[in-house]
Amino acid sequence: MTTNTPLLKVDQVGIRFGGLKAVSEVDLELFQGELVGLIGPNGAGKTTFFNLLTGVYVPTEGTIVLEGDKLNGSSPYKITQKGISRTFQNIRLFNELSVLNNVKVAYHSLAKHSIISSILRLPSHFSEEKLMEEKAIEFLRIFNLDKVMHEKAKNLPYGQQRRLEIARALAAKPKLLLLDEPAAGMNHKETEELMNLIALIRKKFDLTILLIEHDMPLVMGVCERIFVLDHGKLIASGNPVEIRNNPKVIEAYLGEEVS
Repeated sequence: MTTNTPLLKVDQVGIRFGGLKAVSEVDLELFQGELVGLIGPNGAGKTTFFNLLTGVYVPTEGTIVLEGDKLNGSSPYKITQKGISRTFQNIRLFNELSVLNNVKVAYHSLAKHSIISSILRLPSHFSEEKLMEEKAIEFLRIFNLDKVMHEKAKNLPYGQQRRLEIARALAAKPKLLLLDEPAAGMNHKETEELMNLIALIRKKFDLTILLIEHDMPLVMGVCERIFVLDHGKLIASGNPVEIRNNPKVIEAYLGEEVS
């Protein structure tokens, strides 16, 4: 459910690498419960922008504010705790860990028991570990991965690995979920299933989702608003119909109208 106060406010954000401006003067607001797309040609600065939001890079200009909390300079770990979680363009799983333990890793970032209780194997350690495992299994059921929970992550088919990465990101209890090309490498059937899954988790968890994607039918099918980056600058924003018919977008990225 959307509100009038933005969950995330990005104000004139940019970053330089030497003399190159990879992202420049980006203004963007996201509201609670929205599903928003971020598109643009390769090299437009989309993943760099995600890296700015998640603390991998520190902006050289502008501010990033999540629920009134300025994020500039915060570490990726702290930003995850504050409520932003993400997936990656290239899947980043713990390949040698089980499917179940890949999700439990996200819960450990939120664990309340102390290092001392873990070392001494106190009851508080075991009770929280048990709770984390139960919650992880719940997530795996939602993503239809519970039947392979004891398999190593590296042994899953590609589409299931993508779902596992999203499940792990959700286990960190984000307010804002960033999905970086989740349909990359998927076939048509897997992409359709992904569209349905994104819509499901957005509704079930009342999440705000920002989605980078090159699959235009997916973006146009699930996103309410779309921002377009080109050479590190926002050149357009609007609903799917407005973006589909925007001359700047057609020239810079789409090449033709998307049906």
